[in-house]
Amino acid sequence: MVKPKDNTSENKKRPKSNDEVIVPRDVSLPLDVNSRLMCRFRSGDEFYMVKIIEKRDDPDKPENAKHVEYYVHYEAFNRRLDTWVSLMDFDLGTLEKPRTKEVADAQPSKEDGEKDPKKKKQKRENNEKNDVKVENDGVAAENKMKGHGGGHGNAHPDPEHAEFDPRALQEHEEFTKVRNILSIELGNHEMDTWYFSPFPPEYNGTKKLYFCEYTLAFFKRKEQLQRHLKKCTVQHPPGEEIYRNGKISFFEIDGKKHKMFCQNLCYLAKLFLDHKTLYYDVDLFLFYVLCEWDERGYHVVGYFSKEKCSEEGYNLACILTLPPYQRKGYGKLLIAFSYELSKKEGKVGTPERPLSDLGLVSYRGYWTRELLALLADPNRQFVSIKDLSDLTMIKTEDIITTLQHLNLLAYQKGAYVICAAPDLIQKHLKNAGGPGVRVDAKKIIWTPYNADKEYEKYRG
Repeated sequence: MVKPKDNTSENKKRPKSNDEVIVPRDVSLPLDVNSRLMCRFRSGDEFYMVKIIEKRDDPDKPENAKHVEYYVHYEAFNRRLDTWVSLMDFDLGTLEKPRTKEVADAQPSKEDGEKDPKKKKQKRENNEKNDVKVENDGVAAENKMKGHGGGHGNAHPDPEHAEFDPRALQEHEEFTKVRNILSIELGNHEMDTWYFSPFPPEYNGTKKLYFCEYTLAFFKRKEQLQRHLKKCTVQHPPGEEIYRNGKISFFEIDGKKHKMFCQNLCYLAKLFLDHKTLYYDVDLFLFYVLCEWDERGYHVVGYFSKEKCSEEGYNLACILTLPPYQRKGYGKLLIAFSYELSKKEGKVGTPERPLSDLGLVSYRGYWTRELLALLADPNRQFVSIKDLSDLTMIKTEDIITTLQHLNLLAYQKGAYVICAAPDLIQKHLKNAGGPGVRVDAKKIIWTPYNADKEYEKYRG
């Protein structure tokens, strides 16, 4: 943490308005995009270096009192903490002006339709449609995301994005650099969003969206949601309830049969996932929605999706626990449930790649608990990696990398040998943490998806 220069006691007092900000002589307003300087963090007393990503007239100010506000990226934190700030939040004495090339890059070019607003609008809408059609990276951990640098316009991915192509990462971050929806209301919960989501263009710039927690239909105004709820007769997601244990339920939803719900779920999920991009055509996916239920109905907690037919053997494509339900063990429940379905299918599974670093941490914790629980069993004198895979349905490659990470695997005479002393196993089990909310596999009532049967049904 770095705090601004404190030459006078007045510097400690926050200005009441932009008009009270003292601007150094060498600083011209408005500040340029790509400038770097120290900025107050969340109305507190801590300052961090930021990069200005975008600027605009404050929409909440009247026309005769317009003030510029700035969208900034805190370089010490993940992109989900990017936000709009006012001039009074900056320490102008720390300003680092952008290089000439950065200023030029920030200006709209003729190719972008500078002289033709219609072309510019059409290009933006085409970009949004294209973004919707690219499938996702996969995993958001339930752990609270902390800073890994996020880097806007950085050609070299930070550790969180190490598996992504640098050019694709840069293009993605440029297109999604500004959150288009700042907050949402879902049932009894209000949530600040984390990332850009490619909602239809007419929703861009909406500060708050209102979601129906049963259909996931979304509206710009609270009155629209209230009118919808008067007509809404359902109190649960569509599809089949395949699991109920206490107040926890899972629904299996076919993207082909319930397209609108699944598309809305993807729009919602992208607000909290950085590199999960969307499949506009959700027909090829099954969605497993986790709910808590009470006298008012079933409330969406999170979900995971999986391809109906995956040639790579993926048993999970994307996973999310909504912010109000994070750090309660639900993320672990979603991962465990995906493997319980793999066991019922009799197919070895693995999550879709690439994994974010936090996604890898979540999965490595699950793999560690499952594998070491078997290795700690005194009744199992000899066990092979193939045996572990058959018992857990974890892919052999994931087993090998997990045991190598724990230093429990040696390569001798052309073969892997598990070297696991009982005290070391217990140590690693303790470090892996608890299993979260447990799955009672006996309560899963589910039939695996049959692609051949589905094909014959539509063919006939």
